[in-house]
Amino acid sequence: MHNHFNGLKTAGLFALIWVLLLGLGSLIGGGRYIWLFALIGLATTFYSYWNSDKLAIRAMRAYPVSEAQAPVMYRIVRELSTAAGKPMPALYISPTPAPNAFATGRSPDHAAVCCTEGILTLLDERELRGVLGHELMHVYNRDILTGSVAAAIAGLITSVAQMAMFFGGGSDEDRPNPLALLGMALLAPFAAMVIQMAISRTREYDADEDGATLTGDPLALASALRKLELGTRRAPLAPTPQVVGASHMMIANPFRAQDVSRFFATHPPMGERVARLEAMASGRHGR
Repeated sequence: MHNHFNGLKTAGLFALIWVLLLGLGSLIGGGRYIWLFALIGLATTFYSYWNSDKLAIRAMRAYPVSEAQAPVMYRIVRELSTAAGKPMPALYISPTPAPNAFATGRSPDHAAVCCTEGILTLLDERELRGVLGHELMHVYNRDILTGSVAAAIAGLITSVAQMAMFFGGGSDEDRPNPLALLGMALLAPFAAMVIQMAISRTREYDADEDGATLTGDPLALASALRKLELGTRRAPLAPTPQVVGASHMMIANPFRAQDVSRFFATHPPMGERVARLEAMASGRHGR
């Protein structure tokens, strides 16, 4: 178990988002149609999960690179994946000066790691190793599945809420108190989005910790995160729908601070992440 109980936090957040879904579903048609929304949610989850690598790579306009084109990146990823006993993922580079990196794919056998040109310029080799260790742990921890499920359930809640607003919750005998229905329809999507973002932030803490364990160098990742905080401020990405959809996979929030509030941030504050890594390096982690 992680010292900060991130696994338990993730399970608790998933429980909350399911409570929201079931509570909203119970208001519509006496809950008789919730199975239909569940099937739609499962289909959406499966599609997003199965195609997660293609969707994220396309959003960042990334291109595959050979070992001759990116020898340092290849060497680091090969060493880390070998140490973890996992297959070598496909490697990509995104042609953007915004410094960032992400990993995606439905399993370690179908994974991709992408670095932007900006991060390859910004970080030294030791820091890059820390970042790549973090990204590989997202794949090994199955965080792509976790994120896909959370996004699908949050989207399903929003769809159910919109149907409740338009159709009023079913026949007269099934229709609930209109104020309760209105309140749930308005608040449930907001709450689901907040929970989805909290799940993403929790998985970032796990990837930091596990990635630092894989590389054996927490301070390298801490140093990289400090540089990335400044680098993303200087060269933010535009919050287009495609990039927003992939932003939760990135190691650092790619947008300007004014484009996203902390409430809806997919990443924990950099200061907290760095502090945890420094505590881990000094042996104070989890005490």
